[in-house]
Amino acid sequence: MSSSHPETLGALKRSPYAAASLAHRSVKDEVRANLLARLAKGGPIFAGVVGYDETVVPQIVNALLSRHNFILLGLRGQAKSRILRSLATLLDEVIPVIAGSEINDNPFAPISKFARMRIAEMGDDTPIAWLDRDSRYVEKLATPDVTIADIIGDVDPIRAARGGHVLADELTIHYGMLPRANRGIFALNELPDLAGKIQVGLFNIMQEGDVQIKGYPIRLPLDVLICFTANPEDYTARGKIITPLKDRIGSEVMTHYPESVELGMAITQQEAWASRGGLPVRVPDFISEVIERIAFEARMDKRIDKRSGVSQRMPISALENAISNAERRSLLTGECDVVPRISDIYAALPAITGKIELEYEGELVGGHAIAHELIRRAADATMHERAGSLNTDDMVMWFDQGNALQVDGDVSSGAMVEGFQRIPGLLEVVYESGLGESGDASVVAAASELVLEALVARKKISRSDTGQYGRAQPPERRRPNQDLFGGGMMA
Repeated sequence: MSSSHPETLGALKRSPYAAASLAHRSVKDEVRANLLARLAKGGPIFAGVVGYDETVVPQIVNALLSRHNFILLGLRGQAKSRILRSLATLLDEVIPVIAGSEINDNPFAPISKFARMRIAEMGDDTPIAWLDRDSRYVEKLATPDVTIADIIGDVDPIRAARGGHVLADELTIHYGMLPRANRGIFALNELPDLAGKIQVGLFNIMQEGDVQIKGYPIRLPLDVLICFTANPEDYTARGKIITPLKDRIGSEVMTHYPESVELGMAITQQEAWASRGGLPVRVPDFISEVIERIAFEARMDKRIDKRSGVSQRMPISALENAISNAERRSLLTGECDVVPRISDIYAALPAITGKIELEYEGELVGGHAIAHELIRRAADATMHERAGSLNTDDMVMWFDQGNALQVDGDVSSGAMVEGFQRIPGLLEVVYESGLGESGDASVVAAASELVLEALVARKKISRSDTGQYGRAQPPERRRPNQDLFGGGMMA
């Protein structure tokens, strides 16, 4: 606590804090005033939240300016928790409270029996503590086992015995998380998972400011901004939400996944752990695009559960895994930098399959098979966007003649490019499309794999699970030649 902050109630009454009419300002008015100041200054409202400037953020701003409790409805991985935690930045830097109060009593308007008794006994000598903004944000994940005691509070018989109080005395209460968030923000994630009787308790707090603890009526006029999150599939009048509570949530804001690949790439690059302090990492933009398009393809795939969604954490984790595989390869081959390529995306399958929920049809196909298909479709879409009109007939004809190429993910970029030179027209397509430049073997190798993956997606050539590229329908009676990088020719 700064020495400039008053330490007693008397000093606080004589301070600029009391003179500035801040003493009786509610937390919603406080958030509103600070939000207006931020809007006047310009700049982002919620730092680190990308893609919501024209959709979600204006609706949240309107809710806060209206002093509403609100709910964010959206699927997983849509930055709901980050937005709620960012609300704490709209609180004042510090506020005064009665020292020792469990529920952050306002020195000028105490609501607990403890604070009222302390002021009655000590008057202007009542000690004052100062609470920072981070301590005024309370977050709880709703689960079916959450009780009224967790959220509202319960009678503490040990406290009653030690203090010589009857159980009906307010001083025997052990306050829950919501009263402890008084004069702050209370965020409840996954509201539909909260039991109905707990929702009734929230409704009473929001509407009347009173609760019953073990049958004893206690009025708690809490000063708190309450915000929730929920999945839209669960948040319905006939679902797991009691109608009176739903009716008293002031604003309902729908979140969404990135509306464009470019926005998704910006989010992924912002969140992914790429700068690792070892070898320098270079992620070609087309590799970032392929990884992002995997998520976009998955969100449109009918075999993947739309109710669960495909979290934005999926491309973030996939990019991190791809970089890690490329990092491992660079250490094995002695290369001086880390450049992920398509084979590294295949190595990141655990980061993809673990984040998709399959429908019945998808379960029949299998998560790994669907993930392979998503990678190929993403590569095809990326290639079409960047070099859709380039001629690949010579490459396809080379494979149709029975040739095959085995791509080893642990081979150096130089050896990869040397092998790709044997495929007629492949490097020319890479250079003409601007995917890679001569002399940058790492990027050229990654771009060459992208071209081949696009041809696989178009069913012009095939790719085995071991990384061998060959003709789409090889002859039954002839074994194709295999061109192994670093291993010569096999009959």
